[in-house]
Amino acid sequence: MSFDDLGLGPDVLRAVADAGYDTPTPIQEQAIPQILMGRDVIGLAQTGTGKTASFTLPMIEILGSGRARARMPRSLILTPTRELAAQVSENFEIYGKHHKLTMALLIGGVSFVDQVQKLDRGVDVLIATPGRLLDHFERGKVLLADIKILVIDEADRMLDMGFIPDIERIINLLPRIRQTLMTSATMPKEIRRLADTYLMNPREISVAPPTSPTELVTQGLLMAPTDPKGKRLALRNLLEAENVKNAIIFCNRKRDVSVLQRSLARHGYNAAAIHGDLPQVVRTETLDKFRKGELQYLVASDVAARGLDIVAMSHVFNFDVPYHPEDYIHRIGRTGRAGLEGRAFTLSTPADSRSLAAIERLIGKKIPRVGATAPRAGAVEEPAATPAPKERRRPRRERAEKREEPRRTEQREEPRRAEKRETREEPRRAEKREPREEARRGPKREARDDSRRGPKREDRKPASRSNGAKGKPRRRPDDEPEEVGLGDHVPAFLLR
Repeated sequence: MSFDDLGLGPDVLRAVADAGYDTPTPIQEQAIPQILMGRDVIGLAQTGTGKTASFTLPMIEILGSGRARARMPRSLILTPTRELAAQVSENFEIYGKHHKLTMALLIGGVSFVDQVQKLDRGVDVLIATPGRLLDHFERGKVLLADIKILVIDEADRMLDMGFIPDIERIINLLPRIRQTLMTSATMPKEIRRLADTYLMNPREISVAPPTSPTELVTQGLLMAPTDPKGKRLALRNLLEAENVKNAIIFCNRKRDVSVLQRSLARHGYNAAAIHGDLPQVVRTETLDKFRKGELQYLVASDVAARGLDIVAMSHVFNFDVPYHPEDYIHRIGRTGRAGLEGRAFTLSTPADSRSLAAIERLIGKKIPRVGATAPRAGAVEEPAATPAPKERRRPRRERAEKREEPRRTEQREEPRRAEKRETREEPRRAEKREPREEARRGPKREARDDSRRGPKREDRKPASRSNGAKGKPRRRPDDEPEEVGLGDHVPAFLLR
């Protein structure tokens, strides 16, 4: 079957022929006629089988007649990542060059002004990520009441990775009478039940098992050390052993992407990094260099795993085993596209046993293990150490006596240690007892010395009362007459 048998118009067929295609893929062969009939479609196919063209070609044909109004797009395509949105826009530019359709790309990291100007002129096709689309809607820059076709690309990722509230809000803003399309490489059962609420009597098209990678990709698993330096060395050895034309190296975390890229650059590899924290300008520039062949290695997080179409990419390396089994299929699906063969290798540590088992259950087979990788050029291999001879196993009685010997020695030494401790502690105890006894007895009494004590009480002079001293009154001698009244000390004012 050729594209002429699918019901496409001459302008679309001419654009397809200019792109160098003459035979549709299985997903395109089954999906395009159903979409042209106006039915809702769920398309399940492996990566690299032309899912994007399966909905862009009929959309161009349907939207070829009609005209868009200002701020009211006629169709909406939602994608999970900016890179996938940019790739979909490129497909519309290629296949819609003979039509006068207008298109706008709403993604983060780009100025609002340029996007608003395109929306004001009216667009036929609006390609957006959910977050930026809602930003424009809340500002009143776009109206969704005239949407005729809704496309949710990579539906499992959109529904499974936290976009459910945004998707539901956007769908509630759309008219109820519309055509809805969903495409993805994987569609778990629980996600399919959720997707059925958005579609009306959908036609499900599955051209291959949604949980199996393409047969054109040769897979391999390499057991790597747990420490980061040893794991990076194993990766470099693998890169040297393989004939790599260009490759994507996937990491689970953004921090590991930056660390691995700097490590490869220090060792002379032409590598660049791409992840979600980088500005959109840097991400776009890096992808352009990789597509043009200016970069050999692209170290990426899962932001680059969905929908990227790199021409004739030879290898994919999983530096980390993906957390979700479905991500493994999307990662290795970046190679082996368009009928070309590819190779995919995964580095696994003992800590990745559960994730690895889940992946092998999903794909239904064991990933072939690869042996030790070849060392880098110029590397000197250290000679293997000669194993030490094994010690003769002693009889059980000798082993028991050997275990009891330290215990017996300890028992013999314990009395000696106690005696030494007692000898050292005795002087200290005596020193502590002496101050306590002295404090209990009080100060020592000195012998009386009359010569030092001074005169007796009778010889002491009586203290004068006029000194104002307090205490007992002065004793009067027996021969002194008793004073009556004031005595000789009469105040002067009484004598006047």
